Amino acid sequence: MKKILITGMSGLIGGVLRRYLEDLGGYELSALNRSKVDGVTSFQADIADLEPIKPAFVGQDVVVHMAASLETQSWEPQLNANIIGTYNVYEAARLAGVSRVVFASSGAAIRGMDAVAPYDAIAEGRYEDVLATWPKISHEVVRPTWIYGAAKVWGEAIGRVFSDEHGLSVLCARIGSVNRDNRPKDSREFSAYTSHRDVADLLHRCIEAPEEVRYDIFYAVSNNKWGVRDLEPGRRVLGFEPRDDAEAFR
Repeated sequence: MKKILITGMSGLIGGVLRRYLEDLGGYELSALNRSKVDGVTSFQADIADLEPIKPAFVGQDVVVHMAASLETQSWEPQLNANIIGTYNVYEAARLAGVSRVVFASSGAAIRGMDAVAPYDAIAEGRYEDVLATWPKISHEVVRPTWIYGAAKVWGEAIGRVFSDEHGLSVLCARIGSVNRDNRPKDSREFSAYTSHRDVADLLHRCIEAPEEVRYDIFYAVSNNKWGVRDLEPGRRVLGFEPRDDAEAFR
């Protein structure tokens, strides 16, 4: 059985991924969390402190790094969890000989594009101002919003360093709008909506990607009519075909 460590398993997407993998079977799951996670091997530690988290990584095949601070504009939480903590996860994985880290990045890495035409009109629901087709935003674009978005870009960049310098496979998933109700809540989310099963599918495909995929960035977004993010790399490299569309909730 492939051994998978999920940091932040107690969070929304961490829990969604856990249930998805448990339903599939064939995985031995562990959690690295500040609070105990019932039903799996659970390591309790703060990722901002390297030494206490090291035991969680021993013997793992893949780490899915979901733990993060969502306080979008507060510096201290971002520094501790999303900058120092993310570095520590990569370093602990390297030291333990883990083969791959799947990094939960965010659409906040390119959310600044919402201020640029035609993406501004799409985000605001002004569809009458949008041409029949529009250029999709490449995974190579970086235009973050908030300290949170910038910290996620850091996580992608330091992952590239660990991949190039240490041979660690790092796959980054820029996750769109995921919420507990599993439906879009405003006009912008009709573009960025990501269903529970689509985000879990993308993350699972990152876990199982061929060994030769050493570093890449993929958008984890549903197949929305008004989607602006380029899903083609995920289709080509991972076979990711999102099944849901925000239009189902109109």
